[in-house]
Amino acid sequence: MNAVLLIARRELSAYLRTMSGYVIIAVLLFLDGLAFNAFAVAGTAKKSSEVLADFFFWTSGVGMAGAVFLSMRLIAEERQTGTVQLLYSSPVHDREIIMGKFLAALAFLCLFYAGTAYMPVLVAVYGKVSLGHVLSGYLGLIFVGAASLAVGIFGSALTKSQVVAAVSSGVMCVALTMCWIVAKVVDRPFTDIITGLAWFGHFEPFRQGLVHMKHSVYFGLVTFVMLFAATRVLEARRWR
Repeated sequence: MNAVLLIARRELSAYLRTMSGYVIIAVLLFLDGLAFNAFAVAGTAKKSSEVLADFFFWTSGVGMAGAVFLSMRLIAEERQTGTVQLLYSSPVHDREIIMGKFLAALAFLCLFYAGTAYMPVLVAVYGKVSLGHVLSGYLGLIFVGAASLAVGIFGSALTKSQVVAAVSSGVMCVALTMCWIVAKVVDRPFTDIITGLAWFGHFEPFRQGLVHMKHSVYFGLVTFVMLFAATRVLEARRWR
């Protein structure tokens, strides 16, 4: 556990010490604010709960994109610069490397989520907002962010090119998000299976202010499987 925390602190410091980290958060906040004004607030007939649900919808997409850019360098950059050999020679397990980097990226992504808190406050000022709805929505955002980061770390472990890692991770995230479209053109039992894989269907209750165990388990399972796959890739490359 100490090794995981040390790696997490090292990675988080790397985000906070360089301008790139602050630029990423600034761009994400700008895009999220733009989407909030252009789509969530658009229309005078909307209820406060509907505006809040739309806010969580657009923020989940922006957070997913941010997760891809945050995670693309975590393993690929280590391999590209050759510093991965230092990690291999250190007395840490591959799972500790993956978990440390994952926790650092998740903590940094949560800084972005914290920066969006003024938007629900604005909705509360001009309408009526349930605290449970806000907490549920942010819990869903953390779940989506964690799963996206796990997919991104897996993509980063597959290649030494950060661009390839970002593209492959983005494709996987979009595929998992848009599975419901494929479900419309296939027959049963594949319809139910593919629909169950779609991130949007599992995030929908959270943005509406509801928390269900099965949806929480889904995001936890996706995160675990992707991190486990990234660990296995790292282990395989260690012995090459």
